[in-house]
Amino acid sequence: MDLANVRNMGISAHIDSGKTTLSERILFYAGRIHRIQEVKGGGDGATMDYMDLERERGITITSAATSVHWNDCDINLIDTPGHVDFTVEVERSLRVLDGAILVLCAVGGVQSQSMTVDRQMKRYKVPRLAFINKMDRTGANFDRVVKQLRDKLGCDAIPLQIPIGKEDYLEGVIDLIAMEAVYFDGENGETARREKIPESLAAAAAEARHVMLEALAMYSDSLMEKLLSELPVSDDEIHAVVKQAVQNQSATPVFCGSAYKNKGVQTLLDAVVRYLPSPLERKIIAKKWDKPDEAFDLEPVSKKPLVAMAFKIVDDPYGQLTFMRLYQGTITKGEAYINQRTSQKQRFSRIVKMHADKRAEIDIAEAGDIVAVIGVDAASGDTYASEQKYCTLESMFIAEPVIKMAITPTNRDGLDRLSKALQRFTREDPTFRVATDEETGETLIAGMGELHLDIYVERIKREFKVEVEVGAPKVSYREAPTRATEYEYKHKKQTGGSGQFAHIIGRLDPLPDDSPETFIFENAVIGGRVPKEYIPSVEKGFRASLSKGPIAGFPIVGVQATLSDGSYHDVDSSDMAFQICARAGFREAFLATKPVLLEPIMKMEVEVPADFQGPVTGELNKRRGLIVSTETVGNTSTIVAEVPLAETFGYSTDLRSMTQGQGVFTMEFSKYRPTPGNIQKEIVEEKRKADLLAAK
Repeated sequence: MDLANVRNMGISAHIDSGKTTLSERILFYAGRIHRIQEVKGGGDGATMDYMDLERERGITITSAATSVHWNDCDINLIDTPGHVDFTVEVERSLRVLDGAILVLCAVGGVQSQSMTVDRQMKRYKVPRLAFINKMDRTGANFDRVVKQLRDKLGCDAIPLQIPIGKEDYLEGVIDLIAMEAVYFDGENGETARREKIPESLAAAAAEARHVMLEALAMYSDSLMEKLLSELPVSDDEIHAVVKQAVQNQSATPVFCGSAYKNKGVQTLLDAVVRYLPSPLERKIIAKKWDKPDEAFDLEPVSKKPLVAMAFKIVDDPYGQLTFMRLYQGTITKGEAYINQRTSQKQRFSRIVKMHADKRAEIDIAEAGDIVAVIGVDAASGDTYASEQKYCTLESMFIAEPVIKMAITPTNRDGLDRLSKALQRFTREDPTFRVATDEETGETLIAGMGELHLDIYVERIKREFKVEVEVGAPKVSYREAPTRATEYEYKHKKQTGGSGQFAHIIGRLDPLPDDSPETFIFENAVIGGRVPKEYIPSVEKGFRASLSKGPIAGFPIVGVQATLSDGSYHDVDSSDMAFQICARAGFREAFLATKPVLLEPIMKMEVEVPADFQGPVTGELNKRRGLIVSTETVGNTSTIVAEVPLAETFGYSTDLRSMTQGQGVFTMEFSKYRPTPGNIQKEIVEEKRKADLLAAK
């Protein structure tokens, strides 16, 4: 395998921007499938949406991998979901990919989830191309979306194409580098025909090319010199500058078309091969296993020791499927490799290449490949190597769940199957959590939103044949201090034999709102007033107190605990005595910080016909929403608001009835904010009643 001809890339975007439709066209033009399937509107559903639930709802729930061949290049392609509820699928795909296509709707432009995906791409330093899709839709506006890319995402968006016509009159695209018009002929647009640019668009194309060259000149001194000297610039030179700017994540080339109308896909594939990096061109760093502060570069070479990352786990009837990205070395069927987290040696009995839910067995996979291994016991984010204690790869970012609900089987004989289902889903999805309510003994499932949990409940019913009852969704509140306070606490217990003694002095401070940490412990003890061996015990005691706050039993966040003084007893002090002292001292001191309840706030983006803007805004205000912005383009209004999660339940039904079924909305977690006093009182009262009921 020539690694220079391999591309590992993903397709990411806001909901309904046409990612899966674009994937379907890529599979068709690359000869992977012989008939195009549509996401919605009858038929079997898109190839990459292979789950029944995906086909029924017309949405992507899990990322699907496949590989295609284009222009002598092997492209490993991952199609990801758009809903923020399944954001971990995008997160883990981008973590292992070398490049991406950011798909945008020509009407909607840069929407809320586009911004989330943009943040994820920047987090993992993934070079990308932008594709403005749906140029055939009424209200399509190429220039407006390019401007939004610059303003909202802060990226240097450089159009390398402009459309020929738009809406119903979309005919093709103009290639600004070759200065040719490209039309897509045949029943499914399979033939890309290059012609002279139409006279009516010649001036606009010349102007757009000049703007493109000026933007690219910022990345190349020789190109700048040629422009200033008015010398001709070769196509190869332009391609080289674009490639370098993309791979440095400095520029985002913009392409356009309509995947549904089969226009612009082949030129986008050409750009993927031409500009996105091969595994040889990506710099991947690993940390030494025994010295995490020391890092070294991985080389995509087969002869070197294996380093691979398990980025996604799927359970299926034949055993656990572990998706892996190989960064260095080779894996061979039947050989054993070491999980760096557990130090266990595991045999890779079967290796497969995936095409959505279909698989092809292979004997060897090399650096740069994305494959699935059957039957190994791994968790998302594990590093595998051929040597013991070799290295670790930086794991992916996992968001905290914001919503939870109780789940119980209707019949007791379904308990085992439910437990199996929940175990499997927590292994597959790090944002799906399962816990037991200590007071009520109920099983609680937690996730990223109502849709996230709905899908899992539906899968439990279908795949595990368990009928379940689900409680009303509960919001994950947090408790936080509002002011600093000093503390001093002495723990003293004398019972015949050796007693217990611990004494701690310090202060609790609220952390700033923008702090990434939820708890910080600072040791400011001088002169050995508290012996060094007991300092970790104090921190342990403090951390043990964080899981349940005094207001309503919710987790505590936003605290800095400083230990500055204390005393000990030569005989009676112990690790346990200082832990107990810290727990009790923290509880007492935390009440003095005048703690408040924090509630999760969701950023909601609502799209409605302009006539309904008034009632929809009024309804959001009624739900304690704060309107951030409203924008009307044509007949469509987009309202962006910050709404407390507790007020969003049942909103989809209300929005549909208010807008005659035409309104749509998306939301994602934004931040935590203090709960208003009257609402806090209600929550505390409800919790008290629930506790009393549980006690009975």
